[in-house]
Amino acid sequence: MQSYEQSLRQTRQFLLDHDDYLVVSHVQPDGDAVSSTLAVGWLLSCLGKKYTMLNEGPIPTRMKYLWRAEQIADMSVNPPERMFSNVICVDCADFQRVGQTQRYFEPNASIVNIDHHPTNNGYGTIQLIKPDAAATAEILFDLLKEFNITWDADIATAIYTGLLTDTGGFRYSNTSPKVMEASSELLSFGVNGPELAETLLEEMTLPQVKVLSKALNTLQLSPKGDIAWVYVTPQDMIDCGAANEDLEGIVNYPRNIQGVEVGMLFKVINDQSVKVSLRSAGKVDVAALAQVFGGGGHTRAAGARLDMPLEQAISLVLKEVNRLL
Repeated sequence: MQSYEQSLRQTRQFLLDHDDYLVVSHVQPDGDAVSSTLAVGWLLSCLGKKYTMLNEGPIPTRMKYLWRAEQIADMSVNPPERMFSNVICVDCADFQRVGQTQRYFEPNASIVNIDHHPTNNGYGTIQLIKPDAAATAEILFDLLKEFNITWDADIATAIYTGLLTDTGGFRYSNTSPKVMEASSELLSFGVNGPELAETLLEEMTLPQVKVLSKALNTLQLSPKGDIAWVYVTPQDMIDCGAANEDLEGIVNYPRNIQGVEVGMLFKVINDQSVKVSLRSAGKVDVAALAQVFGGGGHTRAAGARLDMPLEQAISLVLKEVNRLL
């Protein structure tokens, strides 16, 4: 197995040797996914390469300030007219996380897998994976250093956004000395740290407040008080005028209750399908928990989809959490 440094060099050479790339991230992209997509796009533009940035759905509204964010095509609105033989996947823990964008991959496409999830299953032609990185943006910080290019505020802001969001504003346990050193360097390029923190971590839309209120009305705790969960239904989303991005952060409310080890948010997709977001205080590896149900993520933050009714999903996940506790 090659080293991380060797993988960086291999990825660098692949980007130099080829052209006409498709860059994709995971469905319902978060700050790290969006910023990593744009960081790759920025790098390719510096190299004079042709590229297309694509996602299965729209990117969060609050990310629209990033460099060329409007160029990340929503395939449901503006699908590509052809397939691609060179694909770069960022922040996708497994191949299925790319969603329906895979229909634009040539059958024998060369795929570069750039990711930081410990549950990554090693798909692709080239794997640039660093499980102890705080964010995929941290890996791209390292990759960009492999090229003789001049950094500017645009790329620095993109990388900083990924680090800021995936560390919870530099509060989570993945906030390493490397993260702080990189962030310090990025600030020197003109990143407006306080403004980004306000936009990405503090501001809430009215629909977000409304759907949070709906979710908190469903709050339940286990008899021991070490597990807490909330849920949101499709009707709640309609009533609140909320989008998927408005659910971001809600799972932290049950998790932040004193004494709670695992907090969960169940989002009902339909009568027979539920998505669960999982957060851990540290005793439970929720990435391992999510893998039981075909999902994945990080030790303290993960998720999965369960094809069953809400009550059955809650019961099944609770049983597994109790077993791990």
